[in-house]
Amino acid sequence: MAVRLGDEAPNFDAETTIGPINFHEWLGDSWGVLFSHPADFTPVCTTELGAVATIDGEFKKRGVKVIALSVDSVDDHQGWIADINETQKLHYGVELAAQVGFPLIADPQGEVAQLYDMIHPNALDNMTVRAVFIIGPDKKVKLTLTYPASTGRNFDEILRVIDSLQLTANYSVATPANWQDGEDCIVVPALSDEEAAEKFPKGFKAIKPYLRVTPQPNK
Repeated sequence: MAVRLGDEAPNFDAETTIGPINFHEWLGDSWGVLFSHPADFTPVCTTELGAVATIDGEFKKRGVKVIALSVDSVDDHQGWIADINETQKLHYGVELAAQVGFPLIADPQGEVAQLYDMIHPNALDNMTVRAVFIIGPDKKVKLTLTYPASTGRNFDEILRVIDSLQLTANYSVATPANWQDGEDCIVVPALSDEEAAEKFPKGFKAIKPYLRVTPQPNK
C-alpha cells in the first residue's frame, strides 16, 4: 500500500549502523528524513550520502534526524561509509568525519522497502527506488519524493521544504513558488483581512483578494 501525505509513517524495527532501532522511538519528538537507495556501492547514491554528511549540521540546526536505507547488510554499509568519506575528500576536497554521522538501515529482506512502497514493479531490476519521506514530530508524512536512478537528489531543496514545513506548521501562512527562508509568505485563505491584520503586525499586501503576501512572521 502506498504511503501518502498525512498518513502516519509506518513504524518498524531494524538493524542499522548504530545498532537496532525502533523507528518511531528513534524519531522521538524530532522531524525526520528517511531516504532510500537501490544498493550500496552505487555511484549516484555515494555522492548523495556524501552530500548529506557535509550538511549534517543544517539538519541538526532544524531539529531533523536523517536516516538512509538500502537492501544491503550493516557490514556492507560500514564498508560503503568508508568509501563515501574517501570519495568526498578525493572529489570535493571535503574532509568528512571518520564515520558518516547518520544511521543507515539494513533491509536485506526488503521489509521496510515494502512497508513504504519503495519497490516499484517498473523500476530497474525491481530494486528499492530512491525515495524521500519527510516526517513530522507527530509521525505524519509531510512530503514524499521519488527520483529516477540517474538523477541525484537536491538536498538543498529538501532543506528548503523543511524550512517551509516548519514555518507553515506554526503560522497561518503558505510559501509561494521558489520561496527561500526569509522571503515573503502567503496568508492562508482561511483568514479574513481583519484576522490577518491582527495576526501579522508587519501587515500584508493583497495582490488579489485570494492572494495576500506578508513578511515571514518568524523573522
